Amino acid sequence: MKKILVIASNTKMFFNFREDLVKEFISHGYKVSVIVPETGFKEQFLRLGAKEIVVSMNKNTISIFKNLSYLKRLKAVIKKENPNIVFSYTIKPIIFGSLAAHANKIENIYSMVTGLGHLYEKDVSFKTKIIRFICGNLYRFVFRYNKKIIFQNQDDINEVIKRHYVKIDKCALVSGSGVNMNKFKKTSLPSENVFIMVSRVLKSKGVMEYFEAAKMVKDIYPKTRFIYIGRIDKTSYAINYNDLKPYIDSNIIEYIAETNNVYKYLKLARVYVLPSYYREGIPRASLEALATGKAIITTDSIGCREVINGKNGFLVKPKDVNDLKEKMIYMIEHHEEVEKMGEESYKYCRERFDISIVNKAMLEILEI
Repeated sequence: MKKILVIASNTKMFFNFREDLVKEFISHGYKVSVIVPETGFKEQFLRLGAKEIVVSMNKNTISIFKNLSYLKRLKAVIKKENPNIVFSYTIKPIIFGSLAAHANKIENIYSMVTGLGHLYEKDVSFKTKIIRFICGNLYRFVFRYNKKIIFQNQDDINEVIKRHYVKIDKCALVSGSGVNMNKFKKTSLPSENVFIMVSRVLKSKGVMEYFEAAKMVKDIYPKTRFIYIGRIDKTSYAINYNDLKPYIDSNIIEYIAETNNVYKYLKLARVYVLPSYYREGIPRASLEALATGKAIITTDSIGCREVINGKNGFLVKPKDVNDLKEKMIYMIEHHEEVEKMGEESYKYCRERFDISIVNKAMLEILEI
């Protein structure tokens, strides 16, 4: 039986984003092993029918010793598993997974860049520029060992080609991670004006812009509800919870730190908002909002603009709270338009982002 080894950087996100893809691998006769950094998911792997291999990893450390230790352990696992295909995604699994696979003479190495992320934003610190320089050179080095590099938007392909990381013939494009429209079913919109945002608590996700625009809108329409679901990040470019607290304490924002059931909250909302200027691939939460038939407000920025087709919502200027506020007010004052936008979101998702469409493209790229 042929084997495929998947290397992930977050176990929970693996199940959220890649579980359906792994089911496709298995249905095509592959034995699947998954390298993840945390324990505690044994039962989920058993239900999935994939082998769990735990190799601890700190995604934020720049320690040479710790990163070389991660590489050494990956090499040992790949040698033992001897897979036909190694598929990695996110920065460290791509870099160290590709190196480890090449060291074990694996021919079929594939990587997915799920957005270039914070490192490739325009206005970053000198330290971040140094890390980007190192990361970029490592990308350039390891991409030569990959059969294909899979991207989620054309802007990222253009960026890596411009930076000479890889040639165009090695690049492949898919429409994000896709969304399972059987899990995220279309719902009727509530009559109440409810906005929702789902993201990590990063500055560049536009969290503060959402909070501040919500405050301005509630001054005009005090009965409007604003929900925010966001996991606190421990990175240097995360927002401190103390900056969010005044908005939460004054009931401007209904804050949910983390949930295993985003769908439950999406059903409550009329409009999904993501004012991000982070280098997204295509934001998964935005796709889930499309699937459930929500009107969308997001930024005219890389990755985010992919979820707007000109009929299902608005693109706002990045970091522009007033623009965001005005679009929110439009949604409140034009209920019939919001209903039409929601229908367009659902159609657009079904045509482009349904998981079956995305996974079919993935299988073709991986030659499965």
